[in-house]
Amino acid sequence: MTGTTLPHRRLTTPQGTVEFPSLPDLAARLGVDLAALPFTIRVLLENLARLVAAGQADPARLHDLARWDPSADRQGEFPYLPSRVVLQDFTGVPAIADLAAMRDAVAGLGLDPSIVDTQVRADQVIDHSLQVDVFGRSDAAAVNVAREYQRNAERYGFLRWAQQAFDGLRVVPPGAGIVHQLNLERLAEVVTVNRGGAGPAQAVLDTVVGTDSHTTMINGLGVLGWGVGGIEAEAVMLGQPIHVVTPRVVGVRLTNRLAAGVTATDLVLTVTELLRRHGVVGAFVEYFGEGAERLGLADRATLANMAPEYGATTGFFPVDQETLHYLAATGRSAEQVELVERYCRAQGLFREPGGPAPRYSELVELDLATVEPSLAGPKRPQDRVRLAEVPRSFTAAYPQAASSALESGSSASGPASSASGPIGDGDVVIAAITSCTNTSNPGVMLAAGLLAKKAVERGLAVPDRVKTSLAPGSRVVTAYLERAGLLPYLEKLGFAVVGYGCTTCHGMSGPLVPAVAEAMAERELVGVAVLSGNRNFQGRVHPQVRAGYLASPPLVVAYALAGSVTADLTTEPIGHDEDGRPVTLSDIWPSPEEIAGALDQAMRAELYEAEYAGVFEGDEHWKAIDAPAGVLYEWDDESTYIRRPPHLDGLTAEPAPPADIRAARALAILGDSITTDHISPVGAIARESAAGRHLLAAGVERRDFNSYGTRRGNHEVMVRGTFGNIRLRNAMAPDHEGPWTVDQPSGELVGIYEASCRYRERGVPAVVLAGKDYGCGSSRDWAAKGTAMLGVRAVLAESFERIHRSNLVGMGVLPLQFDADRSSAEYGLTGAEEFHIAGVDGLRPGGRVTVRAVRPDGTELSFPMTARIDSRRELDYYRHGGVLAYVLRQLIKRSEEGK
Repeated sequence: MTGTTLPHRRLTTPQGTVEFPSLPDLAARLGVDLAALPFTIRVLLENLARLVAAGQADPARLHDLARWDPSADRQGEFPYLPSRVVLQDFTGVPAIADLAAMRDAVAGLGLDPSIVDTQVRADQVIDHSLQVDVFGRSDAAAVNVAREYQRNAERYGFLRWAQQAFDGLRVVPPGAGIVHQLNLERLAEVVTVNRGGAGPAQAVLDTVVGTDSHTTMINGLGVLGWGVGGIEAEAVMLGQPIHVVTPRVVGVRLTNRLAAGVTATDLVLTVTELLRRHGVVGAFVEYFGEGAERLGLADRATLANMAPEYGATTGFFPVDQETLHYLAATGRSAEQVELVERYCRAQGLFREPGGPAPRYSELVELDLATVEPSLAGPKRPQDRVRLAEVPRSFTAAYPQAASSALESGSSASGPASSASGPIGDGDVVIAAITSCTNTSNPGVMLAAGLLAKKAVERGLAVPDRVKTSLAPGSRVVTAYLERAGLLPYLEKLGFAVVGYGCTTCHGMSGPLVPAVAEAMAERELVGVAVLSGNRNFQGRVHPQVRAGYLASPPLVVAYALAGSVTADLTTEPIGHDEDGRPVTLSDIWPSPEEIAGALDQAMRAELYEAEYAGVFEGDEHWKAIDAPAGVLYEWDDESTYIRRPPHLDGLTAEPAPPADIRAARALAILGDSITTDHISPVGAIARESAAGRHLLAAGVERRDFNSYGTRRGNHEVMVRGTFGNIRLRNAMAPDHEGPWTVDQPSGELVGIYEASCRYRERGVPAVVLAGKDYGCGSSRDWAAKGTAMLGVRAVLAESFERIHRSNLVGMGVLPLQFDADRSSAEYGLTGAEEFHIAGVDGLRPGGRVTVRAVRPDGTELSFPMTARIDSRRELDYYRHGGVLAYVLRQLIKRSEEGK
């Protein structure tokens, strides 16, 4: 089969006549039952058919994918080119800095730097920088945004330069909301019409990758999307397909319906626990069954959003009638809704009610009626806890927690309240309604508002020690809370809008109430954060807050009122009214009828139309930024925010062949579930850290340190912060917490960054050893970039999370996986050994290497490991020293061939 013989159809739509490669006709020609294929495979098949038609893919791959076998091993691979890329600023800034450095490299070779340009539409949403400095005040949002611009003006000037320098890049300025919620509510089109090039217009499925792991949220809308590292996203922006290994697709059958009082948050925490237990790491998850069909779009998006937490690549809901209803309800045009319906029906991509279920690799079932009110914590999102068991979960996790208390004063920045009280272990010190996971869901947000209303009417108040915040994922949330008359009640309890961004969910929670911070530091108290976010790893929300629980927005308000997780909210009072009578959670929990009434009153399509009308324009702060222009960026060598990245320094026309690794030293031996937050922190930069000392030496005052996330355009800061999490535990330095290791062979206790410098000076490569699920959490490309810049040549782990493994390969770091039931502990490795890795020079995808560990006494241990380079394209990346070098060499080659 060749590109010219692919079956095509034409369809007359409100947007004119469109053409497309026909999946039903293709399936008939190949003798394949299209209805038996999972919907995600159908989407991939449509994308691959376009690449074959354009001569960019081997037709044999089309045959293989169309004959997808649910029981087969996933060995084949095929190219996949999404139609869009979405970026957030913490990952987007370094990605764009890489593109700017690529232009410099091209110009240095005497070529036109504009050959480095976006070939795929990219939307950069600035959402991660906002910090909660001020809370509980009517002017909190305005003050926080003003401080955001003060801290980040240089970064924003760089993004404004990028907006004019790259043709396909659009920038959403600060203050609009969170990238995933904006993607869901406005940016995604489900089906687009491409009118470029010769011939008729093309109808194209909207597909996306993003530089944030929760890009999966868009799967709830029937748009296939997942998170990738910034370096992989850059390749897509430059028109390079991702090479995907044929996926295992796990079907999750949902039956029945959720009981009254159970939220989508409770459901997703249950699903996360269920699928982590089943094992879906790297798989595509697809929801089906009558329970899935009954879920509203917002509930589906909540389930899809947390796919990274249950380890899957996707959590997909096909397009159906609910999709069309949501598109109309959020202000998409009638013409767009009709295009989506007609195209998806014509392509066999529309799920009919009660339609036949596809075949899946594996099946998991969940009766929605069994889901109970739950939280997750206190350390991981997959650790679901029934509401009644929260106190027990806390004491089990922190058995040595003291019960001492200290009277706390009120915060100058916080709300006035008469509910002051002592602070002790298990007390809530942060209560945050935050993150796209939940603020995209009007049902749970209005439930929080209704609960706040009832609490205020009963005279309840939040203790002064609790830092409360409401950070909606879009401005529409504020609009419908105002329309429903509920925002004043949230504000009365301290949940005033602090701005529009991720905030507490990814560690930009700002300072604690001063007296609380002092008490926690002096007495080593275990304070608690309760947030409606998606991650609660230790050290993520706030460096002083050791325990964190994920909860629905109404439960966040409830725990703020209760003030502690040591109380059982199913049996104990949440507080007392003005007459001293106990008030229970059930007394103030809103009924389904009350929530439905609020939805009917508040939700209007015109709210979405009005709030998104000027989403790319920005406010007066944005418009006042003085941004440079031109094709090349003018780097400032004195900048502490934006520096030219060194990843392409010394680039040669051809790559050096990969060589075996000899006499490497271990930087760290780490345990299970090491997150990208452990590897590359996002939050505050400590004064005494390697990064803090560097900034002080550069003349930056402590108050202006900002965060690691905002400094991602400066590799000097980021490499010093790699493995800089204060909660890191390195078995090589067992008596210390934080970024410590032991220099070999001297045995001296030093910082990890200092040890890496010593090894680089001596020409000694480094390795890292780890346990299961290494690199779980965010898609943070700096976790791989920083690792590479520390001189780490290989990471030896029991298993890897998908995105981080890909990022390591993309930076030229070799991920090696122990055989089943083998580990660094099993082999008795201590970090004092020299490591020799043979077989690198002849690697193949999934190939084997031999690791030889030489102990200080001269004895040796050898064992095999699997190289987790999973595709031929990944092998190309590794051989070139990473994605950037590979893509740049391809661009240069094509440019020279075109002369």
